[in-house]
Amino acid sequence: MTLWTPTDDGHADLSSHDAFANGAPLNTFARLRRDDPMHWTEYAQGENYWSVTRHADILELNRQTDLLSSARGIRIEDQSYEEYLARRTFQETDGAEHMATRIRVAKAFSRPVIAQFEQVIRDICVDILDNTLPKGSFDATAEIARQLPMRMLGRIMGTPDEDLPWLVAKGDALIANTDPDFTTHVLDKMTTDEFRMMPFNSPAGAELFVYAKDLMARKAASGDRSGILPLIMEPAADGSVMPEHEFRNFFCLLVAAGNDTTRYSIAAGLQALAHQPELLPLLQTGTVWDTAPDEIIRWATPAIYFRRTATRDFEYHGKQIKAGQKVVYWFLSGNRDETAFDNPMRVNLARQNNRHMAFGQGGPHVCLGMWLARLEVRVLFEELAKRIRKIEPAGDHKYLRSNFVGGLKSLPVTVTLN
Repeated sequence: MTLWTPTDDGHADLSSHDAFANGAPLNTFARLRRDDPMHWTEYAQGENYWSVTRHADILELNRQTDLLSSARGIRIEDQSYEEYLARRTFQETDGAEHMATRIRVAKAFSRPVIAQFEQVIRDICVDILDNTLPKGSFDATAEIARQLPMRMLGRIMGTPDEDLPWLVAKGDALIANTDPDFTTHVLDKMTTDEFRMMPFNSPAGAELFVYAKDLMARKAASGDRSGILPLIMEPAADGSVMPEHEFRNFFCLLVAAGNDTTRYSIAAGLQALAHQPELLPLLQTGTVWDTAPDEIIRWATPAIYFRRTATRDFEYHGKQIKAGQKVVYWFLSGNRDETAFDNPMRVNLARQNNRHMAFGQGGPHVCLGMWLARLEVRVLFEELAKRIRKIEPAGDHKYLRSNFVGGLKSLPVTVTLN
C-alpha cells in the first residue's frame, strides 16, 4: 500500500496549481522521468519553460550556476528585472553576491547554534502534545504540525509570542499565495500588479516590511539581543551591514519558508504514520533517529520546485535550451525517482545514504534551515512516539493549491494513547 494513489492521468498541467490540489501529479512526473526528462512545458500565463524531473539531472544541473542562474527569480512566474531587484533575497543571487550574504547569515543557522535550541524545542513539543493528544481526534496539521514551527519562529527570531499567529498568517499568505484558504489575493485568479514590488507579489509582504522595521527599532531602543536577527544585522568582516531592503526581504523569507516547510514536513510524517502502521513501532525502538528525519523530509518535499534561467545556449537530453529560457528543477519528482531511491513511494525510516533534494542539495543554494528542520522533526516524533500506541486517518486530508509549496493543510487523525 502506498500512502496515496496518484489520481492524475499522467498528463497533468504542471503549470496549474489545481493539478496539485488533490496531491501531486506523480503519474505525470513518472512518465516524464521515463520518457521526456527535459520537457518543454506549456505555461498559459507566461513564457514556457523546461521541466527537469530526474534526480541525477537535477543534481548535475544544480551545480552549474554559471549555466543556470538563480538571478532572475526562483518561481515559474515571469517578472521584470525591476520587480526581481525589489523582491529578491539571497536565494535569488549567484556567485560572490550569494556567498557574501550567505556567509553573513549562515552563522545564525549553523549546526552548533541550532543544537542549542534542542531543549527549547523539546519543551514546546511536550506542551503541544500533552495538550493535543488527549483530545483523541483532531486536525494534526492545525494542532501539532503548525504549532511547533510557529512557536519556534518566535524563539529563533526573538519576536513576542502574541505576534506569532499574525506572523504565521502573513507567511502563509506569502508562500501559499495561490490558495484561497490562505490569501484574499490569489496569484493566478486576480491582478496583483499593485504589489509587484513586494515579495511573492503579495500585500502580506508590505505588512511584514512594516513589522520588521518596527521590530528592529524596538530591539535597538531596548537593547534586546534575543533571537538571530541582531546576529544577522552585525557588521560583516569588511564593516558592511545588510541593507534595509535586503533585510526586510530576508525577514519575509524567514517568516514564510522557515515556518511552512517544517509544518508540512511534520504533517507528512504524521500522515505516513497513519497510513503505514509499521512505522510507529519502528520509531519506538529508538534505532532510526539518525535516518528518520531525512526520510520524513524526503517524503514531504515541501519545496516542490525551484526555477533557474539559462545564461547561454546548451544541449541536454537532445534538447536545445536557449539563453534566457526558464529551467525548472522538480525536486518532488527527483525525490520519487525509482533510480535514486528503492521503493520511493514507501516511507522507509531506516533508509541509508538518503540523497534527497528537499533542501536543494547539489549546489550552493542548499537550505540554510536544514539543521533546524531536522532537529524539529526528530524531537517532535521522539516525543510523539513516547505517548501513543496508534494513529489512524479520521477523514479526508486536504492539500495546498500550489505547485510551488506542497503540503497537507488539513490532516484529521485519531490517536490511541499509551
